[in-house]
This record gives sequence, structure tokens and C-alpha cells, in this order.
Amino acid sequence: MNNTVDVIELEMAILVRRLVSMTTYKKIGNLDRSAYLLLYQIDSHGSAGVKALSDEFHLDISTVSRQAAALEQKGYVRRIPDPVDGRAYSLEMTEAGLEVLNENKKARQDSIGKMLSSWSDGERVIFGELLRKFNMAILEEALE
Repeated sequence: MNNTVDVIELEMAILVRRLVSMTTYKKIGNLDRSAYLLLYQIDSHGSAGVKALSDEFHLDISTVSRQAAALEQKGYVRRIPDPVDGRAYSLEMTEAGLEVLNENKKARQDSIGKMLSSWSDGERVIFGELLRKFNMAILEEALE
């Protein structure tokens, strides 16, 4: 077991490093990881406040606020004032945001599809299921 965990730990570290490198140097799309995930979340679940987004990603509100401000400045999201609390607002996707998200999603899927092209359908399914299971384990650990 210990040797298996050693291999997994090292391979995960290498995976994260390579993924960060690919997105940092814009080898996959032109959005960084944080922008991509925020836009993806808003697209998938509808408009959301900064607090809800910070809770979803387990980040400080100030971090999400900075990321949201950058997306707003680029015209990818817009603020929708809260009718009850004048200080609060939700972020809503713009057409430009949806377009850039879809372009980046396609670029990422094309790149990953190319990397997995020699894998069987079954291997891809198992890999996806195991990644989802591992991400859920990370989330559960973070919530403890």
C-alpha cells in the first residue's frame, strides 16, 4: 500500500505542475484556471454572489472578489444588484463570457481528447470516474 501511495502522490504532484504550466502558458485556451472555473460555475448554476462562489471553491471572499472584478473588467460577467441588500450583488454571465468559456472548454476538451486518443472508451470512463471520486475525497477532507 505504501508504495502505491508513494506513486500516486508523486504522479499527482507532477500532474498538477504540468496542468498549471499548460494553463499558465496558455497552451490550453486563454483563460487561467480560476477564471475558467468561476465562469463554468456561473454558467452551470446560474448567477451567484461572491460569498456563494467563495464557499463553493473554499476560497477567501477577497480572492473571489478580485477574480470576479477581473472577469467584470473583461466584460465576461456583470453585477446584478440584490434588491433586498443594496451592498450585495450577484454575478451573471455575459454573452462575451459565455463565448470565451465555450472556446476554452472546447480547447481543453480537444487537448485532453488528443492526450487520451490511444485510450479505450472503457479506460476513459474509468479514469473519469476515479478522478470524480478522488475530487470528492478531497472535498470531504477539506470540509472536516
